[in-house]
Amino acid sequence: VNMRPRVMGVILSFASCLIISTNLLVAVALLKLLLKRSSQSWCFVFNLALADALVGVAITGLTRQSHIIADPPTNATPPAQGKTRCLMRMAFVTSPCTASIMSMFLISLDRYAAIKMPLRYSLLSGKGTAVGALLTLWISSFTLGFLPIMVQQLQAEGYDGFCAFFSVIDEVGIIILFSVCFFPVLSVFVYIYLDILMIARSHQKKICQVRQAGSRTAGYQHYQHHQQLRGGYWSHVKALKTVAVLVGCFLVLWCPFFVVCIVHALCKRCELAVVLENYLWLLGLSNSLINPLVYAFWQREVRLQLAAMQNGFNGCIFFSFLLF
Repeated sequence: VNMRPRVMGVILSFASCLIISTNLLVAVALLKLLLKRSSQSWCFVFNLALADALVGVAITGLTRQSHIIADPPTNATPPAQGKTRCLMRMAFVTSPCTASIMSMFLISLDRYAAIKMPLRYSLLSGKGTAVGALLTLWISSFTLGFLPIMVQQLQAEGYDGFCAFFSVIDEVGIIILFSVCFFPVLSVFVYIYLDILMIARSHQKKICQVRQAGSRTAGYQHYQHHQQLRGGYWSHVKALKTVAVLVGCFLVLWCPFFVVCIVHALCKRCELAVVLENYLWLLGLSNSLINPLVYAFWQREVRLQLAAMQNGFNGCIFFSFLLF
């Protein structure tokens, strides 16, 4: 019996349970916040939690594959049928992963628009914009995820029975998919945050100018204007802090996988498939566990809602104990 797939199956089972439970808990807290106050930003964050929960659900299909490899059945599946099943498994993992990445991109874009053009943002944001953006996101995610099934040129030739990303998807196809999906999103992330830094710098200059003018004239209006600018500046900083942590975690956890994938596809002698499939891929999947933890600890509204849910749950247990 091969123990490595068995160990991998245990790790994936544990990871999927953590990802599903953590994201569903944060999703419930976000849903309660949305019912209290309708917000486009919270809607996008709620979608991120759902996408990450679906990543955990998709991983459960790979845990079954690991157990099959560890204890192979007597009646082997035909290669063509096995390859199709493997492609479906990879598609159901890739689609929610893509949706999670695009949800973070959408959250960053939403915060950027709120800071860059607040008046236009207040006019354009709403239920219609949110629904349209989310529909586009999920259609794009499932299209990219299932593209290797629909386009035969993206499939690898031959299949040895071991279901893995590189055993069913062509290396050239990997370069095309990642070049179209990941690196443009990464470039926009970098541009957004460089521009946000410039906006924050201009805000700080305005605050300093008003502060100096107020110290010279000692007028109440200057002081009041200074307080308004300062409050607006810090509200922008607080709103961006959580998103910046999310994007930072995304870069740290997913960049190694995508970069090494390109190196693996271009360098035939490097033999990086084992490192990618056993380590870097798991590192990328852990991003779906980090996202809800970031919101649970960094976002004050979510943290307070989770605390209220915990108090309510403890109260229900205490009430049930009294009845018993």
